[in-house]
Amino acid sequence: MESYDALIVGAGFGGIYQLYSLQKLGLNVRLIDRCVDVGGVWQWNRYPGAMSDTHSTVYRYSWDKEDLMTYPFTDNYLYRDEIVAYLSHIVERHNLRKHMEFNLEVTSAEFHEDDGTWTVHAGDKFIKARYLITALGHFTQVNWPSILGQDAYKGELYHTARFPEHYDFKGKRVGVIGNGSTGVQVIVDIAKDVGSLISFQRTPQYSVPAGRRPVTAEDRAKINREWDEIWKQVQNTTTACEFVEPKISAMDVSAEERDRIYQEAWDYGNNLQFLRGTFNDLVSNKASNITACEFIRKKIAETVKDPVKREKLTPTDIWNRRPICDAGYFEQFNRDNVDVVMVKDNPIVKLTQTGLELADGTRYDLDVIIFATGFDAIDGSYRQIKFIGRNGITLDQHWKDGPTSYFGVGISEFPNLFMISGPQSIISNLPPALESYVEFITDLLATAEERRKQGGNLQKIIVETEPEAERDWNELCIRLGKGNLYMTAKSSFISGTNVEGKKGSTIFFMGGYKSLRERLNNCIKEGYKGFRIAEY
Repeated sequence: MESYDALIVGAGFGGIYQLYSLQKLGLNVRLIDRCVDVGGVWQWNRYPGAMSDTHSTVYRYSWDKEDLMTYPFTDNYLYRDEIVAYLSHIVERHNLRKHMEFNLEVTSAEFHEDDGTWTVHAGDKFIKARYLITALGHFTQVNWPSILGQDAYKGELYHTARFPEHYDFKGKRVGVIGNGSTGVQVIVDIAKDVGSLISFQRTPQYSVPAGRRPVTAEDRAKINREWDEIWKQVQNTTTACEFVEPKISAMDVSAEERDRIYQEAWDYGNNLQFLRGTFNDLVSNKASNITACEFIRKKIAETVKDPVKREKLTPTDIWNRRPICDAGYFEQFNRDNVDVVMVKDNPIVKLTQTGLELADGTRYDLDVIIFATGFDAIDGSYRQIKFIGRNGITLDQHWKDGPTSYFGVGISEFPNLFMISGPQSIISNLPPALESYVEFITDLLATAEERRKQGGNLQKIIVETEPEAERDWNELCIRLGKGNLYMTAKSSFISGTNVEGKKGSTIFFMGGYKSLRERLNNCIKEGYKGFRIAEY
């Protein structure tokens, strides 16, 4: 059996930085991943048009200062292949690949009380480690719909998170089921090439322009001069983005001034900048939220020419789903070959040999069906692994009433297990948040290792989350969630209600990135309050 000081599961932004950090700490570390290579969620998501909707300046690591100055990025957004190439570059630059192994899927992980270690079953291997660190990602467990007839369908059937490397949709009849971020990106990317495209949607979507544009040499020179200021700004925001977040309510200005601010944000582009960079209460004040909804509805009315399509594409609810930005989503429906079908009250009941059928018997013949139905976010990835903690308790038993944690890092009854942005972690631009989590875990383990050496016991040390800390963090997350309009959506990954049969719960910390950083730093200053570090 292989044995390590620390085992990391996941080779995305979080896992790679954690490997780098623990190597610097002098630990014997191994990283494994079920994918074929580095990339994490971006290794899986190779669908047409897959792009980060965070600006490229802050969708990267901040800790490699030299690389920040030199690594190229040509546009203000990064497509999937660019992100994977960047992470591969970091791995090679820091000589990390020799500590990695791929095509290993973890099926179980068991804590041993006799020596305080974990045994992980991955592929055909059993691996022992004193510390187990999971970097499973927010969006890796596919939400595959349970529509009947999938085996009978004779055409091409894909999920956006399990897309083939090579495909050709030219001239084909394509149906896209779902209109979240992935569905919107797919539609924009393939509409011009397919024979016909039908978007099957339950709920119309609010989406704003991405504002994609090249990064010129002058732009890059300015960015390089301002990296320190950019990252300082990121650390003082809710979103972990580079824009300044306002302190005024949408209700504090006139309707004319409100529309001017919205128009400026619309012209500039970006979903989070529109939602968080215009006013401070679009996610907490329903009246303010409605003003943004009205503005976007006007834009949809101005854009979509066909009145029937326009009505179907215009949302009537408040804006309480994940904000989306696009490169011409609504414009695609002005094409003669693109249509939209509402399936909320007339749902898809089955796939047929040649397409799909709705509840009223209407049939659509399709050569390609794409499920853009998203993910069983965060805890879905953990529930695929049988974690066994103290006294034989499983993680599913511990989470029977919904996932809980301390900071999104620790779980009581599961010693020496650390999650990089697990359930009840921050909802924000992820790379900066993942850096904060990794640095917190690294500091925590450095303290544990120092105590282990001072105690003379070179084998046994445990770091354990105290139940009271987990309970208090859960209560805080619930309290913050009650003040957030995201939690009112009837179907959303933010509450887990997008997954059929899944009970909704509070799976995110809604306090913002700045608040999270302050809480993590205070925990360190107070001697890692909420964690128990002891010889075993």
